[in-house]
Amino acid sequence: MYSPLEDALTIADKTFTSRLLIGSAQYPNNQVMLDAIAASGSQIVTVAIRRVDLAGGGETVLDLLEGDYHILPNTAGCFTAKDALLTAELAREALETNWIKLEVIGDRETLYPDAEHLLTAAAEMVRRGFIVLPYCTDDPITCRKLADLGCAAVMPLGSPIGSGMGILNPYNIEIIRAENDIPVIIDAGIGTASDAAFAMELGCDGVLLASAVSRAHDPVRMATAMRHGVEGGRHAFRAGRIPRKRHAEASSPQKGVIGT
Repeated sequence: MYSPLEDALTIADKTFTSRLLIGSAQYPNNQVMLDAIAASGSQIVTVAIRRVDLAGGGETVLDLLEGDYHILPNTAGCFTAKDALLTAELAREALETNWIKLEVIGDRETLYPDAEHLLTAAAEMVRRGFIVLPYCTDDPITCRKLADLGCAAVMPLGSPIGSGMGILNPYNIEIIRAENDIPVIIDAGIGTASDAAFAMELGCDGVLLASAVSRAHDPVRMATAMRHGVEGGRHAFRAGRIPRKRHAEASSPQKGVIGT
């Protein structure tokens, strides 16, 4: 009998049975957010520190989630290494965690990461004792450099943030997976459950998504679909697909067929 514990996801010093990570923003209301996150089966929930009132002025998303999930603060909205470092330190002080999802955006329209500032921030965060999970482009070289710096995982995009275009360059994702020993988690671009399944079939260790669920017509149902997509894709990867061939091959034995 298959057990999730036999195929758990380990990042740094923690182990998770779910390979789906989910965001907490853009839901119609807090109850839909809570129901969708629960339906997803996720154990890691990302929270944008710049969108949270850390001064304690009323109930926040952190109050709703803490205790039930592993909170992964992120540096969304940062455009320089300096801003990302400041945001990470605020998160560590406020949330008492050294985990950080590092985002340093280089362009407001495409929301593509700035590799130069990303590498600078990652190096300094690792030096300061953070467990760094960087959002990056699907560039094998950048991912290799981030791994060499000591990041706990690499999180290449499948396609631009919020685009729902799925994985546009599976070849690069396969290279990134083959070249790195740390977890590879697809981050950005997932639009539906088949995209999540495809990411896992490519060998990725996990999928992080947000708007694909929060902006769906039925976020809770979509969260359920994403959960099954990730689980199905992981099973398919571990089972091993049959080779692709240019000709047919009968699934039934030919021996004993009339006329042979």
